[in-house]
Amino acid sequence: MTAPLGLLLDVDGPLASTVTRTLRLPSIAADLVAIAHGGCPVVFNTGRSAAFLVERVLPELAAAGLHADAPVWGVGEKGATWFALEGEPPHAGPVSADLALRPPQDLVDGVRELAGGLSHLMFWDDTKETMISVEQNVDVASADYLAAQPAFVDDCAALIRTLGLADSFHIVPTIISVDIEHVTAGKALGAARALALVAERMAPPTRWFTAGDSPSDYDMASWLAAHGDDVVHLDVRPSGEVPDVPFPVLRERPTDAVAEDDLTAGHLARLRAELVG
Repeated sequence: MTAPLGLLLDVDGPLASTVTRTLRLPSIAADLVAIAHGGCPVVFNTGRSAAFLVERVLPELAAAGLHADAPVWGVGEKGATWFALEGEPPHAGPVSADLALRPPQDLVDGVRELAGGLSHLMFWDDTKETMISVEQNVDVASADYLAAQPAFVDDCAALIRTLGLADSFHIVPTIISVDIEHVTAGKALGAARALALVAERMAPPTRWFTAGDSPSDYDMASWLAAHGDDVVHLDVRPSGEVPDVPFPVLRERPTDAVAEDDLTAGHLARLRAELVG
């Protein structure tokens, strides 16, 4: 029997607070667990590492009662790492990684040196296996970090050009980080990886709910739509208009009083009520 809906979800913003970098709303974990226990696949499609999912997301789901046989998977580093659940209490099984997407060491070393000069604003994410990420320090004001980000991006871009890697690696800034990733990685690759994981266990749904807080998150919804699935995308970016896409978009902007994860929580509660009561 095919599940009535699948969830393919970015983590930072829609689920985890960009301020605390945690699943701060208990209802999010509770609703995701209920939806998964109802037989609907839930796949996290994130630029975060598998380690972040293991340390920050899975414990909250386990505390909410997640079963190890629930259809839940993690896809990290924009499709380059992935895992399934196993054991009781549920935890991540072996993490697979496409190491062909890993940046060369001279690029890693060069960006690390650049980031070292800005350690008062940002830190090196040493959990990544196939990409480079430098992230805003939690105790730094967003405005201070974002003011310094463009110059840092420019320096990284110059380094990539100097090393002759511009055809293989590109820079993706977010509101809290700078990612340098292989050009074949991305949320579309994550979507393809998610469908392959689901198909190993069950008939993949043909109806999906996706959510994200960056322009690149549209890529996973676009990939699903291009493969003939029905998809509704929730966009909780702080700013930006809806692009011309062939699927419905729920566009909701966070405010000082209502954060991105608050917005997603409302939709997850609605989906839980519709799917499992």
